[in-house]
Amino acid sequence: MASDELASKLRSRLAATEQPEPRPEPRSPVRSPVRTALQEPGGARSDPPSELSAVLNRRLDISDGTAAPRAARVFNPYTEFKEFSRKQIKDMEAVFRRYDTGKDGFIDLMELKLMMEKLGAPQTHLGLKNMIKEVDEDFDGKLSFREFLLIFRRAAAGELQEESGLMALARLSEINVSTEGVMGAKDFFEAKVQALNQGSKFEAEIREEKEERKRQEVEKQQRQAAFKQLQSTFCS
Repeated sequence: MASDELASKLRSRLAATEQPEPRPEPRSPVRSPVRTALQEPGGARSDPPSELSAVLNRRLDISDGTAAPRAARVFNPYTEFKEFSRKQIKDMEAVFRRYDTGKDGFIDLMELKLMMEKLGAPQTHLGLKNMIKEVDEDFDGKLSFREFLLIFRRAAAGELQEESGLMALARLSEINVSTEGVMGAKDFFEAKVQALNQGSKFEAEIREEKEERKRQEVEKQQRQAAFKQLQSTFCS
C-alpha cells in the first residue's frame, strides 16, 4: 500500500513538471497622445495639422532618442539676412564672438547670463531660458549665430515685446538695425521687399572693402620705404 501511494505521488509530480509554463501576453506599446492624435481611424498617418504638431513630435523623438539627425546646411548670413548690411552683420558677429567665451560657436545659458549682466539688463534664470526658447529653432538650449541674428531680425521687424529680454539685448548691443537694412519698416514682409533691392549695395560694400585693404597696403609699403630711406641716411 505504501509503495503504491508513493508511486502515485511521484507520477503526479512528474506530470506537473512536464506541463508548459503559460507565456505572458504581449503588452501593447504606450502610444504618445500627440502621435495618437495624428493617426487616422484606419491606422494611416494623416498630415500634421500645423507646424506645432511637427515640433512636438520632434521633441518627443529627441526625448526617446529616435530623432533622425537633420542634414547640416551651409549657413551664409550675408545671403540669408539680406535685410542687414555687411557692416551690421559683422558687428553682430563681433558681439556674438565676444560673449561666446567657450569658443564653441554657441552662446549657452551662462554666457547669455553674463552678456545680459554686462549690457546692464540682468535676467532671472527663467527669463534667460525663455529668451533662448523664443529663437531656439533646433531645441538644443543654446544660441547659434544664426539664431542670434534672428533676434535682430525680429527686433527690426517690430516682432519683439518692448519689455522683453530679447528686445533689451538688441537695443543695448549698440547695433543700429533701424536706419539701414529694413529701414525701420513696421511690416516685415514690406522690409523683405526692400531687402531684395539691395543687391547693388551689397556688391558696392564688397568693392569698398577691397579698396580699403588696397589703400592700407599701399600706405604700409610707403611707410616701409620711408623708414628704409631714413635708415640709409643715418647709416651713410
